[in-house]
Amino acid sequence: MKIFAALCLSLLLMQPSTSVSAAPKKDRAYYEARGEIVWEIRTDEKVLALTFDDGPHPAYTDQILELLKQYEAKATFFVVGNKIKLYPDVLSRTLSEGHEIANHTYSHAYLSQRNDIKKELKDTEALIYATTGQRSQLFRPPGGFYNERLVHIVRNEGYKMIMWSWQLDTKDWDTPGVNKIVNRVLKNAKNGNIVLFHDYIEGPTQTIAALKIILPELKNRGYRLVTVSELLNYNTAIPAKIN
Repeated sequence: MKIFAALCLSLLLMQPSTSVSAAPKKDRAYYEARGEIVWEIRTDEKVLALTFDDGPHPAYTDQILELLKQYEAKATFFVVGNKIKLYPDVLSRTLSEGHEIANHTYSHAYLSQRNDIKKELKDTEALIYATTGQRSQLFRPPGGFYNERLVHIVRNEGYKMIMWSWQLDTKDWDTPGVNKIVNRVLKNAKNGNIVLFHDYIEGPTQTIAALKIILPELKNRGYRLVTVSELLNYNTAIPAKIN
């Protein structure tokens, strides 16, 4: 009996520790609580942030800017460096009309060990500054892919990483149909959400037609459409201190 009890005790001691000292799981909740990545914010205010990825585009971005102006909406544009080189005037107009410019890498580089993410950030930032005279403070990784290494680089380079509300990925890049884009936004929009659109799409876009329905309806519902940086000022959640 004593031998059996001793054997049981040894087996117990060999089990992995489940104490509070165990390393935390680094998932969305971990990064969100620390304020290192933002998907949306908690607020009682009727505010939303519209975001547009992969531009600028010489036709699509300009049409989106016209609609935003018509409905007194502000947005954040996560721009790609190699598109800035092609269409600097579009970027200048975007900023001059009160919208926010943010970094989305130089070549739309997906996260991998082979991509020099720091260089992607710096090359894009250099073009943003050369074109607008201002620096960006926000970064969004292509595809929404991230890991601890990327979080560390982005933070050290002085950016805040911005994702989007999961239920408000319009998937407009895949041209799912204007009604699907509209319904995705209008059925799911809530205070503090971040909506994902694209202002650069290869081929025809449905985003502009969808915005013609979405923008007036959100305004009718009393939402203010603000930049991501403005949205962050409404956050009532206090992030944990980063060690």
